[in-house]
Order: sequence, then structure tokens, then C-alpha cells
Amino acid sequence: MNRDEMIAKVKAEMPERRWLHTQGVMETAVILAKRYDEDPVRAELAAILHDVAKYWPTEKMAQIIRERALPSELLLYDKELWHAPVGAWVAEHEYGVSDQEVLDAIRYHTSGRRGMSKLEKIVCLADYMEPGRDFPGVSLIRELSEQDLNQALVAGFNSTISFLLEKKKRIFPLTVEARNGLLE
Repeated sequence: MNRDEMIAKVKAEMPERRWLHTQGVMETAVILAKRYDEDPVRAELAAILHDVAKYWPTEKMAQIIRERALPSELLLYDKELWHAPVGAWVAEHEYGVSDQEVLDAIRYHTSGRRGMSKLEKIVCLADYMEPGRDFPGVSLIRELSEQDLNQALVAGFNSTISFLLEKKKRIFPLTVEARNGLLE
């Protein structure tokens, strides 16, 4: 499948406002990849597919998690996390992506994880700070991204953790581990 076919297929999976977000993530991922000496083509590919399953029905995502041997502990946490590992599975099995690092960038763009590759960090950060994002702290994340990829990502994880604490929601362990790993 070529890039244009992939874009058309992914765009059909989501509402227009989410497609605008995806375009922002694509543009931001390419900028960050160039800034931090990563392959912009791979960064854009991961960005195109990062939210491919975001608007799938909850039961469809849960079924893929159960039937495709994805980490079952995901089902114990907020369903907002599910689309990332399901999206990685979809990217591999329905879009033919075989680059493991691209798949991991999709898989961990929401939660992060300890020991993230540079590509994973770029896609995760692009998702936080694309131009359409507007939340307390996003300006700081954008500023930090110009100087230090890791510190910008720590600020992103801090924002997520603060939000989840404020909403009295459970925090997925990989997010805490990702943040702590970046601070070590």
C-alpha cells in the first residue's frame, strides 16, 4: 500500500477533527525527526497510523486485545489506552507495516515505556504537542522540544499524570516507568 492509499484508508477510520489532529502529528513528527536526527519517513509513517483504531468500538478493541494476545492488563485501565496497541496490531496486519520500531512508536505513543527509542519519543511527543493541541502546559512542552527531547517528553508525561490524578483515574504503570526512565 502506498502512502496516499494509506492516508485515504486511515482518514476514513476517523472523524474530520481527528484527521486534522493526525495531520498535525504527521507534520510535527517530521519536524522533530529532522531536529533530532531520526528518519522523517518512518516518523511520518508511525504518525499516519498512530490513531488508526482510536474510534473503533470499545468491544472491537477489547476483542483484539483478548484474541491477539495483546497485554491483558490493558483491559484493567482506561479504554483511551487501548487504541495504541490495537493500532500497532492493525498497522502490522492490515497495513503491512513490518518495521518493529515504527510499530512500537504506534504501540507506545499513548503510554510511553521505559527505554523508548528515539522514534518512539518523537511520535509520542508529536502527539502531545501538535499545533492543534491546547491544554495547560503545552507551551512549555513545545519550548522544551526545541532543546531537549527527553525533557519535553517528561513534561508531557507530567501533564498526563497530573490530569489523571486530578480526575482520580488510575495511572498506567508504563507511563510512570517511562517518566522515571527519562529522569534517570
